[in-house]
Amino acid sequence: MPIKAVVWDVDDTLFQYTAAEQAGMRGHVIAEGLLDAYETVELAVARWREATFEQWGRFAAGEVDFEGQRRDRVRVFLGEPSLTDAEADAWFQRYLTHYEAAWTLFPDVLPVLDTLAASHRHAVLSNSSLLVQDRKLRMLGVRDRFEAVLCAAELGVAKPDARAFNAICAELALSPAEVAYVGDHPRIDGQGAADAGLLSVWIDRDGLHTDGDVAAGLHRIASLDELPALLHGDTRFGAPSTFG
Repeated sequence: MPIKAVVWDVDDTLFQYTAAEQAGMRGHVIAEGLLDAYETVELAVARWREATFEQWGRFAAGEVDFEGQRRDRVRVFLGEPSLTDAEADAWFQRYLTHYEAAWTLFPDVLPVLDTLAASHRHAVLSNSSLLVQDRKLRMLGVRDRFEAVLCAAELGVAKPDARAFNAICAELALSPAEVAYVGDHPRIDGQGAADAGLLSVWIDRDGLHTDGDVAAGLHRIASLDELPALLHGDTRFGAPSTFG
């Protein structure tokens, strides 16, 4: 069955999330005078990422709402559990100023969207909130490229749960077999999409993963430049992995 639509992850797939987060936190800890607490910027960034991962896990499990996980990230990072919601929100907003200043797309994004514009429909499925990702896509100048944007905070279910992938297919009125999903995480994006019946395309830009990280059925690519050939049936690039 031909692929009629491409559904995209956002962070570290279209948008250079890791680089922006590192640059944003670097600027923020310097501005906030927190270097003495963390010794180096790198240690501060690593701690922020740990807090983000931990609190996002709580959000994905339904233990806290989206705003709550943001506030708790700040409390954990600062080691101040008694911080009020207002204080945590203000701190996070100051961080956002630095973070958003570093927002940029990967250089292969616009060329592939242009190449596939006439042949495929496009949508987004993200483990974030619509408030965050819609604004991000608009600021990056690509929101109009996607006919639908669905996010975990509003869906009430997150990737790799098949229900998240099924929801975006239903939004497009297509079967999973007619949809490709492109994401950067081999389990959350790659395996989740494959298990839900979509053509699963895992973009592994850094190439740091071992063959053991790749499950069977995933199409592994190193650049979005390889995606058009894969979608049009040329499996010389992005061939299905035989590992795992």
